[in-house]
Amino acid sequence: MQHQDFGWSDFFASQLANAPAGIPGRVASANHGRFLVWTQTDGAGTGEVDASVGGLLRKPGALWPSVGDWVVLRNDGPVIDHVLTRKTCVSRKQPEREIREQVLAANIDVLFIVSGLDRDYNPRRIERFLVMANESGARPVVLLNKADLAPQLGLELDEVVAQVQLLSPTIPVLPISAKADHDLGAVAAQLAAGETAALIGSSGVGKSTILNRLLGDGQQATGEVRASDSRGRHTTTTRQLFFMPGGWLLMDLPGLREVQLWANPEQTSGQLDSNLEASFDDIQALAANCRFRDCTHSAEPGCAVTSAAIDPARLANYKKMQKELAHLEQKANPRLAKETRAKWNAIEKSVRSHPKRDST
Repeated sequence: MQHQDFGWSDFFASQLANAPAGIPGRVASANHGRFLVWTQTDGAGTGEVDASVGGLLRKPGALWPSVGDWVVLRNDGPVIDHVLTRKTCVSRKQPEREIREQVLAANIDVLFIVSGLDRDYNPRRIERFLVMANESGARPVVLLNKADLAPQLGLELDEVVAQVQLLSPTIPVLPISAKADHDLGAVAAQLAAGETAALIGSSGVGKSTILNRLLGDGQQATGEVRASDSRGRHTTTTRQLFFMPGGWLLMDLPGLREVQLWANPEQTSGQLDSNLEASFDDIQALAANCRFRDCTHSAEPGCAVTSAAIDPARLANYKKMQKELAHLEQKANPRLAKETRAKWNAIEKSVRSHPKRDST
């Protein structure tokens, strides 16, 4: 196996000149500070190294390895000395009050957003995953799993596909049935040899079943979902890369209960807005015709968005994510937070200095 077989490219090769001398490899799995790293071998199969992390990477602010990362191992031992800059990065905000990034997958070419057509189906959640994909740099593809259940659920499959396609007209939307092994060839056709994909979605949507069908065996454990809410247990508890029969790689991510957005602190507010707008281009096209440039699409006169036939739930979800990203940007950018506090302090001072007069 050569490096190119599991994702190596000129993007990573160009970084070696400024990296410590060593052996390049890719993190295939991680478990409590131990990392399984794939390296190039001259014989058959992929060389697997059980590695730890060097001292420099344990310092605050250092880039900690994640599954999918390309790293440099020491020549004299199984220790990771350096993490190469990521081409793409799927992240979310840690599901806690602290403003901290949780890297879900590194160097992913395609992000498969999996939604079950049972009670898991939620267009608003799919919108969030689409924004996450646009922020990451990966190509999003929506998989509507359990398509075989559509008739007994009273769903018109073509109508559901059309509804999801409206969320982002340029992305593929594939109705599949992993359990019935139906139309999974269309999933594999989204990738070329050497590319990497990840499956993301809630627990119980069938990600592990999709992986097993594509692999042709039962390497990932699967579980039944509850009839009450169509949710399953977290049968996938770790992230791991699998080499697929077509020569590409696939990662099955644990089910996500919360999809909190993460904004890269190094990006400008304009970049953050464009990542969000890429998933709501219909709203952006209408907003260009609003009377006021700073229209919030609430109750302003001449608002082209509120006067159009936009799904109110979609618009509300857009506004909610706008606020989340603005909050993250302020927390990650001390200067912006200071300016925002100063602005509101000035407004409050003005209100106190000019109290509203009684008209009676």
